Amino acid sequence: MAYDVAAVRAHFPALREGAAHFDGPGGAQVPDVVAEAVRNTLTSAISNRGSVTASERRAEEVVRTARRTMAEFLNAGSIVFGRSMTQLTYDFARTLSKNWRPGDEIIVTRMDHDANIRPWVQAAEAARATVRWAPFDRTTGELPVESVTKLLSDRTRVVAITAASNLLGTRPNVAEIARAAHEMAAFVYVDGVHYTPHVPVDVEALDADFFVCSPYKFLGPHLGVLAAAPELLETLRPDKLLPSSNAVPERFELGTLPYELLAGTTAAVEFMRSLEGLEEYELGLREKMESGLRELGARIYSKASSRTPTVLFSVDGLDPAEVYRRLGAEGVNAPAGHFYALECSRWLGLGDRGAVRAGIGPYTDESDVDRLLKAVAKLR
Repeated sequence: MAYDVAAVRAHFPALREGAAHFDGPGGAQVPDVVAEAVRNTLTSAISNRGSVTASERRAEEVVRTARRTMAEFLNAGSIVFGRSMTQLTYDFARTLSKNWRPGDEIIVTRMDHDANIRPWVQAAEAARATVRWAPFDRTTGELPVESVTKLLSDRTRVVAITAASNLLGTRPNVAEIARAAHEMAAFVYVDGVHYTPHVPVDVEALDADFFVCSPYKFLGPHLGVLAAAPELLETLRPDKLLPSSNAVPERFELGTLPYELLAGTTAAVEFMRSLEGLEEYELGLREKMESGLRELGARIYSKASSRTPTVLFSVDGLDPAEVYRRLGAEGVNAPAGHFYALECSRWLGLGDRGAVRAGIGPYTDESDVDRLLKAVAKLR
C-alpha cells in the first residue's frame, strides 16, 4: 500500500502556515490528536496519583497507559519519564558514577550529540575516571564497530553511543558494539533521540542497557523517556527525596509527572504506529533530495550506508547561516549550525558554525523537496 502523505498532512494544523518543514530533527510538528490528548487531560478533573478518588485514578491511568505504550513501542522493560533526554542522561551519569573509581574508563564518540557526551565526561572528571574517544570516518560519515570496540578494556564502565547521528543521520551497528561491551561487563547507554522517529525500535535487539529518546522528535510533546530492564534499575540508587517512592521506575522521577504530556506521548505513539510504509517513503524522498542537491553542486556530508532521512550539506561560498536565512525567506525551514553535535561538527572540520541540515519527516511531501531544491538553486 502506498504511503498516504496527504492523509497524514491533514492531521497537522501547523502546515496550514505554508512552510516546508525540514527542521524535524530539532523537533517535529504535532498532529491534532496529540494536541487534543494534551488539552483533554489538562481540562479533566485530575490530581495526584492514587486509588481513592476519580481524579486520582484518572492520573494513575494516564501514567500506567503511557508507560505501557512506550514500553511496547520500544520493546523495552521499564520506562522512566523525565523533562528531557539531557536531564535523564545527567541523572543517570551521576547515579552510575557513584561506583566509578580512579582508572575506570568511559567511552564516548565524536559522532554523538553533546547530551550523550558531556554528562559522561563531567561525571568521569568528578570520579577521576578516564574518557576514551571513538572517532568516526570523516570521509564516509561511518562509525565503524572497531572504532569503539578497540577502546574496550576490563576497566570500561560505560559505552555511550548514538543509534543515529542527529547531524549526519549515520546509524552505527549498536548491537555489535553492545555485545562487545557486555563481554567487558560495561553498560551501554544509547541515545535514540534521532533514531526513534524513523526506525522501528527494538531495545532488546539493540542489546542496550539504557535507551533514551524524546517524544517531541516523533510528533509528541516535550518530554524525555528512558528505557531499561527493571532488574537493572533495581540495582541503582539515585539521589531522591526521602518521602518519595523507592519503587522502580518512580525512584528516578523527581517530582510529580506532567500528566498532560504523558497523555500526549501516548497519542503520538499511537499515531506513529498508524504510519505504514513510513521508513520506505522517507528513504525515497531522501534519495530525491540528495540527488537534487548534488546536481546543484552542494557539498553533502551525510554519506553512511545506513542512516536516517537526514542530510547535512553546505553551499560553496556561502556561510551556513546565510543559507539558512535565505531558505527561510523562501518558506523552507532548513536550519544551520552544529545542533549540539559539537564534537561531530568540529571533527568534520566545520567548526562551531556547522552546516545546513535538512530532515525528512512523516509529513514531508515531494512538493516540499521541490521547494527546497528550487530555493537552493536560487542561491547560486
